[in-house]
This record gives sequence, C-alpha cells and structure tokens, in this order.
Amino acid sequence: MRRDSLRLRLGLAAAALIALALLLAGAGLTVILDQVLDARTADELDRTAKLIAGRVNLAADGSPTISREPPDPRFSTPYGGLYWQVEAGSRVLRSRSLWDKSLDLGATTGDAPSTVEATGPDGGRLIAIARPLEIGPRGAETRLRVIVAEDRRDLAASRATFLRLLVPALAALFVVLTLALWLFVHRALAPFRVLQQDLGAVHAGTRTRLPEQFPDEVRPLVADLNRLLDAQERALVRARAAAADMAHGLKTPLAVLDALARRTGPADPGLSGEIAEQARAMGGQVERALARARIAAAGDLRRRTCRVAPVAERLVATMRRLPEGDSLAWAIAVPEALAYPGEEGELMEVLGNLLDNARKWAHRRVRVAGAADGGGSRLTVEDDGPGMSETAIAGIGRGQRWDESRPGTGFGIAIARDVAEAAGAQLAFGRSEMGGLRADLTWTEPAESGKPRR
Repeated sequence: MRRDSLRLRLGLAAAALIALALLLAGAGLTVILDQVLDARTADELDRTAKLIAGRVNLAADGSPTISREPPDPRFSTPYGGLYWQVEAGSRVLRSRSLWDKSLDLGATTGDAPSTVEATGPDGGRLIAIARPLEIGPRGAETRLRVIVAEDRRDLAASRATFLRLLVPALAALFVVLTLALWLFVHRALAPFRVLQQDLGAVHAGTRTRLPEQFPDEVRPLVADLNRLLDAQERALVRARAAAADMAHGLKTPLAVLDALARRTGPADPGLSGEIAEQARAMGGQVERALARARIAAAGDLRRRTCRVAPVAERLVATMRRLPEGDSLAWAIAVPEALAYPGEEGELMEVLGNLLDNARKWAHRRVRVAGAADGGGSRLTVEDDGPGMSETAIAGIGRGQRWDESRPGTGFGIAIARDVAEAAGAQLAFGRSEMGGLRADLTWTEPAESGKPRR
C-alpha cells in the first residue's frame, strides 16, 4: 500500500487514536484500582482497629493491655506486614510483628478515625488507621489511640497482578478495535473503489457515463464527472465536424492546383511537376493535421476498444482490390480476442496506412500477425520488399519521403504513428525476416469487459 493512500493514513490515524485512548483508559483504571485498594484496605484496618479497641483494658499503673490479640498470623510474625499499636500517653502496647519498634504517626486530631501514611519497622511504606478511644469511669476517662497499619507492598503486589492481566487485555482490545476500524474504513471507501472501476470502464470504452447509484456524499462528484464526459463528447463531435468541413474545404483548392499543374504540363513540365508535388505535400500535411485534430479531440478520458481481427480482414480485402494488391499473397494471423485501445476508425487509419505501404513495396507476400501475452499486445505488419534504411525510418516522424519511385506524400506512416501514440500504442519499425519492412504496433492489453467489480 502506498504512503499517500487515504486508507493507510486513516487506518494509522485511527490506530494511533485507539492506542492513545487505551493508554489513557489503562492509566485511569490503574488510578481507580489504587483508590479502591486504599479504600478497601482502610475499611479492613478500621474493622481490625474496632476489634482491638473492644479488647483494650488499662492496668493498675495505667498501661494498656489487650485480652486477646487478633487472629491474623501476620501480627505475630516479625515484620509480617500487618501491625497494631495501642498508645496511652507515653505507654505503648504493640504487636509482635513490630518487634522492638513503634509506629510514629505524629499527632492526630478529632474524634473520628483517620487514614495516614507511615513508615514501617523495616522502612517500608504503610497505610495506617488511627482510631481514638476513651476508657474508664465517666469523668475520669483515659484517652487512648489504636493504630492498625498494613505494608503497601502487599497492595503493590495486587496492583502488579492487576496490571499483568490488564496489559494483555488492552493489547487484545487494541487489535480487535484496529481491525474493526480498518474494516470500517475499507467499507467506507468502497464507493471510491467502485467509482475507480466505473471510470476504468469508461476508459475501456464499455461505458459512456458513470452510474448514479452512489452515496449522497459521492454523488456530486459523479455528477460533475458525467457533465465533463458529456462536454467532451460534444467537443469531440464538434471537432470531427470541423475537421470534416476543413477537409472538404481544402480538397477543392488542392484539386484545382493539381488540374492547373496538368494543364500547364506541356508548356512548362518543370513548373507543372513542382506545382503537382507541392499540391501533394499540402494534401499530406492537411491529412496529418486533420488526423491529429481528430485524435486530440477524442482525448484520453473516454477510451473505446475495438477488435483487431475484423478490421484487419476488411482492410486486406480492400487492399486486394487496389493496384498490385491482387497479385500479393496476404496472410492474416490475428487472435479473435485481440483488442485495440481505440475506436475502429483509428485502428483502420493506423493499420490501413501500414497495409497500404506494404502493398506498394512488397514483391510477393504481406503478413499480418497479432499476439497478446502478459498484459501486452502486439500487431505486426511485414512484407518481403526492399525494406528501409535507419535514416529513412528516422524520417518517418517528419513526413519525409524516402523514395520518389512510388506515388504518395510520405505522410501515411507518420499519420499512423501519430494516431497510434494518441491511443497509448507504440509504433516501431525494423527489418523483417521476410526481407522487407517490419512494423510493430504494441500496446497494453485493455480490460476485456470493463465491468466494475464491487
């Protein structure tokens, strides 16, 4: 897929946005998890603090005592990660898990329990609940503080477990959403693929207009393209009519010049021959200019195709009726499926000039052969005549005559080359195995059906 592909750019942009959204979602879920873990831990610690507060008593010397310790074994394991402590002024009662250290939470205010951060006996971070407590006879209460704390490393382990599950889940979700959005983009761009195929059918000549069955967002573009096709068709008709009028208007003056040349022939043969030659040259230039006007009017937007074999057979039948044509052996080997990327009139102009040139120069044989393979097509016209030199072949493009012994202006093959190149074909010349001139007309194989694949 090319870098400037709209589908690629939309897909990459969508993938980037999905990745960003999932990253933000993952970060948000992690923050929510931390808050939930803290709230749940604080609630559990507060319940344990209430349990301990219900079991606290004061000794005769005012020291706090506890009738029964909480059952969690971590309270009995040194640095077990779960700690409790009861403070009665300077007297402190603590769990075995604190070993010989105490929790320093500083002063807490108020009668409600508070959640604070503390440093554990092994230097770890703790989340702690400090619950105030008053015991003793009314009026002589002793104020205590019950502290229960848990090491945050246990919470970190839970968080790590959550992330180990979250990351693959988000990655899988990214893949699923990216594929879904890629399919969505592919589907959304389907009208443009259909439009491209329909335009290909117009280029191939199997359709003259684009269908109107498109979504509302694409229909204005289709309407503009159809208006362009209609305008080109009208311009083509006008150009052909103008070319025909021009040809008709110039034929008469050229015919008059030719008649004057013949009339003055006996009196001044040199002048007569020069006038006749210039009249023929002017006729050739007019023919070439008109041919260029016709193919330029056709343009490149709406390419029509035609089958080669029927045109070749009709032209050969015509050549047989021309002088010297009935004495030649004509061989045609053109596949029925071979198609030329132009109108039938254009192919007749190209192939007709090539066959006419072969008729004039061939001794006994003329061969027409066609082939199509690998997406390319070839049409070859060759004869057993004297052939042409490289200098003469180079002069074809300029309309120069390479031999004055045959009638003609020298513009026929040059016109054939112009018409062929306008259709996207290439015309090349060389030496034939038969000894004469070989003309190779090559082009890219046009679409067979032109039917859009949706």
